[in-house]
Amino acid sequence: MNASTVVDTVEETPFELSERARDIQSRSRRFVEEVLMPLEEEAERRLGRLPQDVIDDVKAEAVAAGLVGGLHKPEHGGQGWSTLEWALVEEQFGRSTNAIHWHIPNAYNVWHHASDAQIERYLLPALRGEIRDAYAVTERDAGSDPSRIAATADRTADGFRLNGEKWFVTTGDVAAVLVVMANVVDGDHRLPTLFAVDAGAAGVEMIDDPAFTHSYPDGHPTFVFKDVELAADSVIGEVGEGEDLQRAWFMEERLGIAARCVGAMWRLLDETVAWAGGREQGGSRILDYQGVSFPLADSAADAAAARLLTFQVALLSDRGADLKLVHNKASMAKLFASERAWVCADRCVQAFGGRGYLRSNVAERFLRELRVDRIWEGTSEIQRLIVTRGLERRGVERMLH
Repeated sequence: MNASTVVDTVEETPFELSERARDIQSRSRRFVEEVLMPLEEEAERRLGRLPQDVIDDVKAEAVAAGLVGGLHKPEHGGQGWSTLEWALVEEQFGRSTNAIHWHIPNAYNVWHHASDAQIERYLLPALRGEIRDAYAVTERDAGSDPSRIAATADRTADGFRLNGEKWFVTTGDVAAVLVVMANVVDGDHRLPTLFAVDAGAAGVEMIDDPAFTHSYPDGHPTFVFKDVELAADSVIGEVGEGEDLQRAWFMEERLGIAARCVGAMWRLLDETVAWAGGREQGGSRILDYQGVSFPLADSAADAAAARLLTFQVALLSDRGADLKLVHNKASMAKLFASERAWVCADRCVQAFGGRGYLRSNVAERFLRELRVDRIWEGTSEIQRLIVTRGLERRGVERMLH
């Protein structure tokens, strides 16, 4: 953390925030600076896997700060934040590396559509920090295109029989329940449906847990589901609603990525400007050389533009705007913020020189970590397709204003 950082400072936002939003923003900033940032280098040395007692401390601090289950209802153990309030917190989480904030008790938004029994069995324990959930949608031949999902759920006398294979199931290595997208077979029809599947159920097998570029707390394993017997009440929402629920999930995930990328650019610029302003080469500060300062200035413009776009989408969501427009604009925010954040990290590594290639340097860690934001929850190419459809169907003016 830059020594010049003042924990109690709440940054300005180009629109008015409520007192509650400013309090949430301030609490999350303090949590990130006092709890998460000091653990980054230890997490890196341990390849992302912190000791259990440290994880327990992170959870306890998050509970004390009121950061558990931000978008979930208070009666379920969440905070009941607005989308904007949540985005302000995600921005703060983005300022830290190694995804240590994953340890904060939370759960996917699909549980908003869960039955009372599913809420009792899965959501409440997740928000108490007792279990984790994981989302299983990607397949070998169905990455960014969920319409090509091959996993099937055949109807049985008691419910369904699930078969399929899922890749890149984030947190699947530690999850107690998997949210699985599969097509319910109904004659010639395939009805996209979400299922709650116990990770320990018969026929569920984790067949691979590959290493990835970043040093994060959890893995992204591959699962095979072979004749997994599911009860009728394992469906989340209704049969055939999977695509609609997943679209809402994608929208939230993409907006969260954008907000965290904005936070990452903030941290990168904070650290790099401080370094370049104090480092002399050839009799001058390296910040005074245009080869260093101009790229940082460009990234500052990128960060400010990405922040405005991201918070605009959050506000549209809170105001009940057309969901399809919000979905299109969330893709635009993810596209721009993720692309420019990685460029920012690359520029900052260059400014640090040899020190920028050390894993103890925040810019080096961000360079590795931010790369995946252009891939998961839909690649940049998929986001461009979604934005283009928005331009055509929603109109250029609505997409830009």
